[in-house]
Amino acid sequence: MSDIAHENNHDSIFLNKLEKIEKDVAEIKKHMVDVDSIMTEKDYEALLEFRKEKSAGKLISHEHLKRELGL
Repeated sequence: MSDIAHENNHDSIFLNKLEKIEKDVAEIKKHMVDVDSIMTEKDYEALLEFRKEKSAGKLISHEHLKRELGL
């Protein structure tokens, strides 16, 4: 096999592998989960506490707090 034919064969193998990697990465991306969207047990407990405090009227708005602090 000549050097040029060998190089073309090597390039073809490389491109085929690269195309497979691109397909694999695209497939992985389709099934990825945004880690920021996963709620931990601690997050869930904080959410429940927030809801309880909101229902009890214990929370104030950011704007209200800024007014109270004179900001």
